[in-house]
Amino acid sequence: MNFDQLPTTAPQTPVLDRIDAVREEISALSSDELVTLANELREFLLYSVSTTGGHFGAGLGVVELTVALHHVFNTPDDRIVWDVGHQCYPHKVLTGRRDRMGSMRQKGGLSGFPKRSESEFDTFGVGHSSTSISAAMGMALAARQQGIDRKVVAVIGDGAITGGMAFEALAHAGHERPNMLVILNDNQMSIGHNTGGLASYFARIWATQTYLTLRETSKKLLEHVKPAWDLAKRTEEHMKGMVAPGTLFEELGWHYIGPLDGHDLPSLVEVLKRVSSLNGPQILHIRTIKGKGFTPAEEDPVGYHALGKIEPKKEVEKASPAAPKPPKYQDVFGQWLCDTAEVDPLLAGITPAMCEGSGMVNFAANYPDRYYDVAIAEQHAVTLAAGMACDGLKPVVAIYSTFLQRGYDQLIHDVALQNLDVTFAIDRAGLVGQDGATHHGAFDLSYMRCIPNLIIAAPSNENDCRQVLVSAYNHKGPSAVRYPRGEGIGVRIEPELIGVEIGRGQIVREGRDIAILNFGVLLTEAEKAAETLNATVADMRWVKPLDTDLICDLAKTHSLLITVEENVVAGGAGSAVAEFLTEQGLEIEIRHVAIDDRFIDHASQGETRADAGLSCDDILSKAGASQGKLSAAKTAVAS
Repeated sequence: MNFDQLPTTAPQTPVLDRIDAVREEISALSSDELVTLANELREFLLYSVSTTGGHFGAGLGVVELTVALHHVFNTPDDRIVWDVGHQCYPHKVLTGRRDRMGSMRQKGGLSGFPKRSESEFDTFGVGHSSTSISAAMGMALAARQQGIDRKVVAVIGDGAITGGMAFEALAHAGHERPNMLVILNDNQMSIGHNTGGLASYFARIWATQTYLTLRETSKKLLEHVKPAWDLAKRTEEHMKGMVAPGTLFEELGWHYIGPLDGHDLPSLVEVLKRVSSLNGPQILHIRTIKGKGFTPAEEDPVGYHALGKIEPKKEVEKASPAAPKPPKYQDVFGQWLCDTAEVDPLLAGITPAMCEGSGMVNFAANYPDRYYDVAIAEQHAVTLAAGMACDGLKPVVAIYSTFLQRGYDQLIHDVALQNLDVTFAIDRAGLVGQDGATHHGAFDLSYMRCIPNLIIAAPSNENDCRQVLVSAYNHKGPSAVRYPRGEGIGVRIEPELIGVEIGRGQIVREGRDIAILNFGVLLTEAEKAAETLNATVADMRWVKPLDTDLICDLAKTHSLLITVEENVVAGGAGSAVAEFLTEQGLEIEIRHVAIDDRFIDHASQGETRADAGLSCDDILSKAGASQGKLSAAKTAVAS
C-alpha cells in the first residue's frame, strides 16, 4: 500500500476548530464555509486514521454527506442511523469526539462503530449490515405513535443494501408509510451506475413540490380513465427507468429521488432541505467515491477499506533475515480449499461478501465457476449450500462466526434437519480484538452444540486446522470447523490431506492431579499453566462429538478437571463436559476457563483475551481456588 500521501502532522482546521461539535454552528455555516469544513474534515480523517488505524475508505466517501446531514437536521433530536458503521468516523468528529479520535478502537477508547453508550448522537448501535432501515423505521413509528415531530434518516450503502433484511424493511415501510428518509450511499460497490448532469437535474426536479403536485394531480385526473392512466403511469416509470434505478423503490411504495452527486455539497444540502419537508417514505440515492480524497484508496477501495496503524519508517538495520511469520488461519483455510478443489470437482465455495477476509481470493481466481459470493446475505448463503448439497455438490461455506448468527434458522432448518453434507469454515471464532463486541465470535460453540446431526471441531493450531478441515469435509453430513482471527503459532503444516479421527482428542502432556481439557487455540496458555501445575493437558479437538473415553479416563485418574475455551461459558464446550460427567455419575470437581456472562469491549486481541480471563494466569487461578477448597474440605473431614 502507498501511504506517502497521508499527512504526518495534524492539519490546520480553522472552521472545524470553530464548530468542534457545536451543532448550532454547523447549521449556521454558509455554503462556502460548509465546503471548507468538509475539506478540513477529510484532511483531519486522513491524519487521524493513519495514526490509529481503523476503517478508512467508507468514511472518506461520506464526508460531504455527514456535513450536510448535521447542517440540515437537528441532531440528535432528529435521528441519523448509520448502517454497518464503517463510515461513522466523520460523524464522530462532528459530534464531540474529535479530541478522542486518537483512542479509536483501543482499550478504553472510542468504538470503531456507532455505540449508544458512547454518545447521544449515536442513535443505534451497529456493526452488522442492513439493519439501518428497520431501526430507523422503528424510530419513525415511535415518533408517530407518541405525536413527536422528528425527522428520521437511515444511511445505507457500502453493499449493505444487498442484505435481505434491508428489503424486508423497505417492503414493510411501503405499507406503513412512516415519515422517514433512506439515503442510499452508492459508492460503486453496490447498485447503479447512473451519473451525469441529466441524472442530477432530475434528482433536483423530483424533490420539488412542483413535480409532486403535478404527479398527484395527474393521478387524480386520469385514474378514472384507465387507458390514459395506464399510459401516464408507464411514461413516468419509463422516464425514471431511463435515468435512475428508481422503479423498484417506487413499486415498493417509496418516493425515489436521485441519483445525485454525493460530493456536490451545495446540491446535497439543497435536496436534503427539500426532502426533509416531505411526508411518507423517501429514498435519496447519492453517488460517492469510496476513499474520496486519497488517490490510492480511490483506486483500490477494497484494499483500503481499513488500515492498520501506520508506524514511522525506521532505519533498516543490516541483520540476518527474520524468520517468516506463521500463516493466518484464513490463509490456511484458503490453501486447503484450493488443494481440495483440485482433487474433488464437486467442491463449491460460498461466501457472504467476505472473499478477502476469508482467504478465498486464490480459490475465486482458480475456480471461478465454483466460487459463489452471495453478497451480504448470510441466510441465503446457508440455504444455497443446502440446495447444492441436495443435488450432489459438496459446498463449503466460509463465514465469520459473528455473521453465521444471522443464518441460524437456516443452519438448523435447512441444513442440519435434513442432514445435508455442508461444511462450515467459521472464521473469526473467539475474540477478534479492535472491532469489538459486534464482531467477537464468542457464541458459536454454544449456539451450534445444541443442533442435532452437526459435528463441531475446534483445532488448536494451523496444522490441526488443515487436518480437521479434511475430516469435516469428508464427513457425510453437516460439519463446522471454527478457528480464530490472526496468525498460527508456527507449527509445520503437513501438505497432505491426511485428516484426523472425528471425536478423538490427544494427550499432549502427562501430569497428575489436575487435567486441563483444551478446546481450540488456547492450548499454549494451557501448556504454560500445566508446567507450573504439573498437570495433564488434553487437546480435545472436537466439541461434538466429545472424546468421552478420554474424559472418563481423565476423570478417574485426576482430582480436578479444568476446561479451556474461547467461547462463552454458558452452553459451551466446558458445559458439554460437565453434562457428560453428570450423566455418567462421575463425581469430580470441574472448573471452566471461558468468557463469562458479558459482552467484551474492543481492545487488541491479546487485551480482550486477558479481559475475558483466558490467560495462563486465569487457569492457574482456577486451579489454585479449587485446590484451596479441596484442602479445606479435607481438613474439615479430618477434624
